[in-house]
Amino acid sequence: MYTTNENYNYNIIDIHTHIFPDKVASKAVKAIGDYYGIQMCRPGTVDDLIQSGSSIGVSKLIVHSSATTVHQIRPINEYIYSIQAAHAELIGFATLHPDMSDVAGEVDNIIVHGLRGIKLHPEFQGFAIDDDSMMPIYKEIEGRLPVLIHMGDEKSDLSSPLRLARVLDRFPDLLVIAAHFGGYQMWDLSCDYLIGKRLYMDTSSSLAFLSPSKAVDMIRRHGVDKMLFGSDYPMWDHYEELERFLRLELTQDERRAILHDNAQRLLSGNVTKASDI
Repeated sequence: MYTTNENYNYNIIDIHTHIFPDKVASKAVKAIGDYYGIQMCRPGTVDDLIQSGSSIGVSKLIVHSSATTVHQIRPINEYIYSIQAAHAELIGFATLHPDMSDVAGEVDNIIVHGLRGIKLHPEFQGFAIDDDSMMPIYKEIEGRLPVLIHMGDEKSDLSSPLRLARVLDRFPDLLVIAAHFGGYQMWDLSCDYLIGKRLYMDTSSSLAFLSPSKAVDMIRRHGVDKMLFGSDYPMWDHYEELERFLRLELTQDERRAILHDNAQRLLSGNVTKASDI
């Protein structure tokens, strides 16, 4: 039985966290909890995120927030710019929206400001992954920025693994991080359509639901080198998520790859398109 005391042998990178300005954090966190019908574990503020991550030895945290309307894009991205600039531990992923008019201009602005990727949430943003409206976004970021996509939902199929598979066929160099083992509560469909493809998957919001044997099977079938550790803060507590991860019967090298090495390679700039994985 592994305990979190062992994490100090690892230099952990958390690929999947959400943050909100202090004045709206409690409202935003409650809304997410109400949507999923769960009790959120943490308050969603920057200071608490850093404290929670540091409790298990996380050195870098990828932070993001999703624009539910086109008018929120610039304010959210400016907030993420400022937070990344103020905290060396934080790496920002920007938001985009299918209703935006100047995709190229915003992507250029994101890159100029040093943000390292894009986060999309189909259910919260109101689009299907393979909507025609999303094609200009995928075309603009293909080969330039990774995109972390929320995958899977019990209430809709907007973020289903099949929809992502269609997009990957159309944009073979799009560098995707498919959250939640490729499909929250749609893990069998993830196995059917995504396992083994040239994309990353993260562990977030899955280890509390998958059996350890199922999780290990999916990790090895997909490829350890294409798996990333994610907490989905503030939905889950870092300590508990690491405990769940360390219960998996993985080798030390496999743990190290998922907790750090794969994300480090992705964030170093050595991986810019799917064929680099």
